[in-house]
Amino acid sequence: MFETIPGIAISAAVLLLLVAFFRLRGDAPAESVSDGGYVPARAGLTTHGKPTGLTRWLTTVDHKDIGLLYILFGTGAALWGATDAMMIRTELIVPETAIWGLETYNAVFTTHGFTMLFFFVTPVFTGIANYVLPMLLGADDLAFPRVNAIAFWLLPPSLLLVRGGLITEVAGKVLAVLPVPVGALLALEPVGVGWTMYTPLSTATANQQIDVALLGLHLSGIATTMAALNFIVTIFTERADDIGWNKLDIFSWNILVMSGLVIFAFPLLGSALVLLLLDRNFGTTFFAVEGGGPILWQHLFWFFGHPEVYILVLPAFGLTSFMLPKLVGRRLFGFRFIVYSTIAIGVLSFGVWAHHMFTTGMDPRMRASFMAISLAIAIPSAIKEFNWIATMWNGRLRLTAPLLCILGIMSTFVIGGITGVFLAAVPVDFVLHDTHYVVGHFHLIVVGVIPLSMVAASYYWFPIITGRMFNRRLAKAQALLLAVGTVFTFVPLLILGYLGMPRRYGVYPAEFTTLNQAASLGAFVLALSVVLWLVNMVQSARVGPVVEDADVWNLKETGQFTREWQWFEEQLEDRQAELSRGTDGSATSD
Repeated sequence: MFETIPGIAISAAVLLLLVAFFRLRGDAPAESVSDGGYVPARAGLTTHGKPTGLTRWLTTVDHKDIGLLYILFGTGAALWGATDAMMIRTELIVPETAIWGLETYNAVFTTHGFTMLFFFVTPVFTGIANYVLPMLLGADDLAFPRVNAIAFWLLPPSLLLVRGGLITEVAGKVLAVLPVPVGALLALEPVGVGWTMYTPLSTATANQQIDVALLGLHLSGIATTMAALNFIVTIFTERADDIGWNKLDIFSWNILVMSGLVIFAFPLLGSALVLLLLDRNFGTTFFAVEGGGPILWQHLFWFFGHPEVYILVLPAFGLTSFMLPKLVGRRLFGFRFIVYSTIAIGVLSFGVWAHHMFTTGMDPRMRASFMAISLAIAIPSAIKEFNWIATMWNGRLRLTAPLLCILGIMSTFVIGGITGVFLAAVPVDFVLHDTHYVVGHFHLIVVGVIPLSMVAASYYWFPIITGRMFNRRLAKAQALLLAVGTVFTFVPLLILGYLGMPRRYGVYPAEFTTLNQAASLGAFVLALSVVLWLVNMVQSARVGPVVEDADVWNLKETGQFTREWQWFEEQLEDRQAELSRGTDGSATSD
């Protein structure tokens, strides 16, 4: 479809966007706001003593600033990946290919996977941890602030390398109107071999953008590993004297275990990517039949890939365990068991990779052992769910937006988790492997747990980050739409998979139409919830009510006014004193 768009049309569209941007920028309101006051929104409440403008954000080594950069970058990547997802669901509204074409369909589900897994989830959780972890530990900053900044700034070029096929195509068509050679740009096509990059397809496909994307993924892995090392050293060495291991908060515990998984899993992925590059460009045979064979790539990829699932979801579990007690006015039930279950998940996650490969013809005795470990990992996962329920028991539930998100997490985690247990059983996996059932199970976790936990955290800590309060009514509506949309989108995929519809196909038999349309309708509900969240965040950061009392969630009543809120309270007191001095000075000068 894109091939039919003339370059002059794309150029005109880009120029119109630029004109609109500068026009809107010129019409932007002054710093004073419509809330009756003149206190500007200050990201992180930490502008004192820092450079202003773009220089601040390009040169900062402050953990709060870098945390915000991570969150903004991850949010941008999420919107890009979500656009891919909406293109997928739009194509699947009808059985035949009618909108994007099969080649584009293959490209978008490939880049959707890359973008969401490597550039959305991990960066956003890294950003949240950057912002709050030092406060929770009583530290001034992370152990290595400059390493922290370098790790972040490696990510934008990584994303551009991975998504380069589309970017170069658009750039080539724009430049085609000028007398410059654009052949090299147009030669790079979006990668369409699937996000698992299975060989021999990934070695045999001639598209040079695959090499560029492999380099981008490798670079992002280096960045993630640097961030993980920084977190580990910080938690071990920067804790305040009164924070022993028994008093370490549950979110920091989850970040610690997640970081441990990263330093064991990502270097292996990086090595495998280098081997794949060598096979593609220098004639080596690591993944050729005469060498290690295509199955070697699957072993290496999934040895990284399954711990990656827990790298993604453990911070979400940590946020849930951290916020839930504070929102229901109770202590976290079974704190030690949740810590032990987190560590157990981290250890067991390296022993389950081959359950993704039951259908490759491996030895039945190996299948049985991997099935046993895959079933066993459900136990520590279930411990978390039961402890969350017990924490809520007899609690004072206030249906705030973050609590609604957490209730959504607990609901979708039950469905997503139990459907995963079935896949761990060899006979069931033989039937459901590579069907939409797998897609539904996986997305009930990665959409039903991870984004909901991020949104809950965005509401919970929004006052600390902006000094303002979000629109509570809009936030409740958005949280409900996100939870309901997740169920309506991905439960139909479970049924489709059970009925035998394979994954990764842009066309399908007509009898699957109704369920596919139901899933696409759910996806549009999800898109609406994302728009509402964005509107709420941007508008509330600009003109939301200024927070005067740091105890936004009534945490002092239950003795859970934790360190980050204490820091916020000090910032508010300092700001109030600053305003008072300014008022006194004005009165004196008058």
